Amino acid sequence: MFSRVISASTFGIDAYKVEVETHSERQLPSITIVGLPDNAVKESRERVSAALKNTGIDYSFKKITVNLAPADIKKEGSAFDLPIAVGILAANELVDTNQLDETMILGELSLDGSLRKIKGGLPVAVEARRLKLRNLILPEDSVKEASIVDGIKVYGLKNLKEVIDFLNGGDGFEPTYTDKDEVFSQINKYHLDFSDVKGQENAKRALEIAAAGGHNIIMIGPPGSGKTMLAKRLPTILPPLTFEEALETTKIHSVAGILPKEKALITERPFRSPHHTVSDAALIGGGSIPRPGEVSYAHHGVLFLDELPEFKKNVLEVMRQPLEDAKVTISRSKMSVEFPANFMLAAAMNPCPCGYYTDPSKECTCSPAQIQKYMARISGPLLDRIDIHIEVPAVKYKELSSEIQGEKSEEIRKRVVAARLIQLKRFEGLRNVYCNADMGSRELRKFCRLDSQCNDLLKMAMTRLGFSARAYDRIIKVSRTIADIESSENILPQHISEAIQYRALDRELWGH
Repeated sequence: MFSRVISASTFGIDAYKVEVETHSERQLPSITIVGLPDNAVKESRERVSAALKNTGIDYSFKKITVNLAPADIKKEGSAFDLPIAVGILAANELVDTNQLDETMILGELSLDGSLRKIKGGLPVAVEARRLKLRNLILPEDSVKEASIVDGIKVYGLKNLKEVIDFLNGGDGFEPTYTDKDEVFSQINKYHLDFSDVKGQENAKRALEIAAAGGHNIIMIGPPGSGKTMLAKRLPTILPPLTFEEALETTKIHSVAGILPKEKALITERPFRSPHHTVSDAALIGGGSIPRPGEVSYAHHGVLFLDELPEFKKNVLEVMRQPLEDAKVTISRSKMSVEFPANFMLAAAMNPCPCGYYTDPSKECTCSPAQIQKYMARISGPLLDRIDIHIEVPAVKYKELSSEIQGEKSEEIRKRVVAARLIQLKRFEGLRNVYCNADMGSRELRKFCRLDSQCNDLLKMAMTRLGFSARAYDRIIKVSRTIADIESSENILPQHISEAIQYRALDRELWGH
């Protein structure tokens, strides 16, 4: 006896169809799984047979062969438990096979037959719709994210018995629907707000400019000056997520299995803050079967690296390519996977090992050689990709105890969105240039004309402050963004002079 069940697996952030073929014959009882299964799939033999027995089904005295087609792609994960169980039941004529041709089935089985959450519910639902299937059966905990996809009925079932009842035409099963408009109305509802931060007006202004131009930013200041607090509020002033962006971000989180079960969609821009002990594979993505890393989890959001010089040098170096290309390509001998990684980098660091080099109220105990060595941990090419360097001084008591509330994130976001719209209009028709930070040297020459006053100011900055050639381009990019915030068509001297302030790490006092 033979049966075929439609299932799916994920590759990168998309799903592809997998057919679970089952052959059953009267011989010595055994279950063999072929089609390049990994250990988790091989172990499903034990889970499936225990679940079937505990559901009250006896299929003993049968030799069962399961093939996962296409057979030349490695299959991983526990989501094939349920389709294998259904395939065994269908091959032994214990369930009706009429609906199997139009139903995709995925789920991990417990030994008692109940269903556990699986990864990748959203891309699986997208694939099921592409294949024009009618039904998708998933565990109850994975159904929320899949139900956001239109044009397919998604059923969240609790256990194997319910799946059998459903396939045998049982009543009382309702598909899960999620109201897209209602979910989307929750977008950009943040718990944090810029008005919580006391003082630091200069740093807030720098973050507004960074958000408006898509610039990466690094904050330098003594411990406790509010660098982390400011960075955590950066997503609240970025432009609102569009539905496409929310869907793409949710796909990544779904494939990685880090999407909360009650969430149908990621509605806030992600904020990821990996610890400085993170490995390069965890940051960029990797593994024998490639998985996304922190840079992909931060897609369309903010990646915050606190204590930047404490990160291992090789970990920081592998970030250069995703910062440039907004994607990560992980190559293995048999495959190559691409994950999107279009994020904004925010970093924070102390000015020296003890942290008090720039603090007027506390004495620094580090020698110049120690400070030089500490700063040298961040390579030039990485700094080259960070447009704004801002000093964040310790907050004075007067500002801390003040009752005056700062500007709300909503107000700042309005200005950021207005500036981004100007940029979108300016770069219309250009490939891969959406905001000022994306400009190359050709775009700089075309869109950032400077008058003689601005040129004189830049010349003075280069000679007096000892700025490098790379700082020159960065200053022009940032001044273009400042001009956009003020709706100015031309870059004016005051824009250049403000942009010069945001190059703290290029000044000679840092020993660069």
